Amino acid sequence: MTEITRVPIQPVAKGSLTKLWLGVVIAILIGGGLAWAAVPKGLSVDTIVAGTGEFPKEGDMVFVKYKGMLAATGDVFDESQDIPLPIQGVFPEGSPFPVEKDATIEGFYMGLQQMQKGGKYELFIPAEQAYGAEPPPGAPIPPNADLLFEIEVVDFMTREMFDRNLSILQQAMQAGPGGLGGPQGPAPEAPAAE
Repeated sequence: MTEITRVPIQPVAKGSLTKLWLGVVIAILIGGGLAWAAVPKGLSVDTIVAGTGEFPKEGDMVFVKYKGMLAATGDVFDESQDIPLPIQGVFPEGSPFPVEKDATIEGFYMGLQQMQKGGKYELFIPAEQAYGAEPPPGAPIPPNADLLFEIEVVDFMTREMFDRNLSILQQAMQAGPGGLGGPQGPAPEAPAAE
């Protein structure tokens, strides 16, 4: 016959059960946080300084000042350069980008449409919406790199207005140092060949 030995169970100390459950909850939250951090992030536009007015639309030209960095390391791979234009008021400062599919990387194209004039933004672009496995030759961007951009939207205009202003700029440059209507007038015509 089998004999059973009974061992008395000690009562759980007051508060120990609460500490045990609290530890379980914390472990679950930490595990969930680590799992969330490992999931690839999608395109995100974080507003640093709010802009005003409308958002750029398909076909618009957006003038931005930007800094492009590798999201993993913060290494800068590209920055906008101020391009001095000879006629003030024709184009705003910054680099022009067309809001057109396939004119730039998909994430930049989609991000620009969520930004307003005068705003400053941080744009996170996952690798699949950037250059993916094949970055441009010679670019300091590794394959499958997530990108981070700091962007200031200076202004934007329709493509028609951009083309008109570009035509004005080209005419002024052809007119010489005085520009159109300048003190030197238009450039003299070349003598006809005899």
